[in-house]
Amino acid sequence: MQQWLKEVARGKKGSKDLDYHETSQLAEGIFSGEATTAQIAAYLVAERIKTETSEELLAFIHTLQRYTDRLNLPSDIQEKTIDFAGPYNGRHSFAATIPVSLLLADYGVPVFLSASDTLPPKYGTSLKTIFSELGVAVDNGRKEAEKKIMDSNVAFANTEQYSPSLAKLRSIREEIGVRTLFNTVEKLINISKAKNVMLGAFHRTAINKLEGVFKELDYNHVYIVQGLEGSEDVPVHRNSFVFDWTPNGLNSFIVKPKDYGLEYKEFDKTIKLSANEQAAIIRAIFSGEETQEHQYHYYQILLNAGLRYYLFKITGSIEEGIKIAEEQIKSGRALQKLQEIQKDKCEA
Repeated sequence: MQQWLKEVARGKKGSKDLDYHETSQLAEGIFSGEATTAQIAAYLVAERIKTETSEELLAFIHTLQRYTDRLNLPSDIQEKTIDFAGPYNGRHSFAATIPVSLLLADYGVPVFLSASDTLPPKYGTSLKTIFSELGVAVDNGRKEAEKKIMDSNVAFANTEQYSPSLAKLRSIREEIGVRTLFNTVEKLINISKAKNVMLGAFHRTAINKLEGVFKELDYNHVYIVQGLEGSEDVPVHRNSFVFDWTPNGLNSFIVKPKDYGLEYKEFDKTIKLSANEQAAIIRAIFSGEETQEHQYHYYQILLNAGLRYYLFKITGSIEEGIKIAEEQIKSGRALQKLQEIQKDKCEA
């Protein structure tokens, strides 16, 4: 471990990038328990200052995958499954990805979400706690998760349950309190082995770096959204870039809420929604309640559902996807889907 620290921890100007093989050896030392707490903390901080390369990220993803209990779904289900890889440090704004995933599952699209308890630097509301507040099981084992995708088209996994080596690093990440390469790595270990993934990113520079990673991962389609708080959720108070990656290259387009009659300018970024509040919003909207208080969130669900139906080739346009989402909510099908996965928890 010390030999690699001497390379990456020489200061901002003197630090050197490690190649894939060197980083794999370093990552192996971390996940196997060989590296000490001090060495791991030193590496993470040094790497944060240096900034990680695509090769270094890829080496950590591949190594962590070997230390993770991943699902074994039939190949035809893997081809259709979408992994929604949200930020593990949570979010303060509405997690539209949860209700939108239930809409897709109701329409026959297999979806997979994963998270752990919230992490630094943001310590936002975790998807895990929102699902728990909704009465949905968050401690599914591998066989249970596989069954839920097959039976209900939706499953959630507590990432640290599937990857104990990652869980052991939590105390170090909490103590140093800064963003580390694990904030990216944990989103791409692909527990479900899905061939499609949708994730968020803050900056174009991060997206360009990830493009080099995607080329070496087993994805057919990747969508990257410059969404709220680095999530995969597009907002409805501003326009957003969406990047479409396939092995043939990277393209992008802009999503404009105004084009779909879903623009809602009143957005207060100082409001921090708790898991209980988010669960209440989802239940209210799925129950058909139409209130001004939840207008922003309702519009956000419709736009994100319409966008995902379109991106993953379920519909020929975003407008068509929005109409499907509206019908799912108004007909009560969305609420029925939520009740179905709540029932799964009761029967477990």
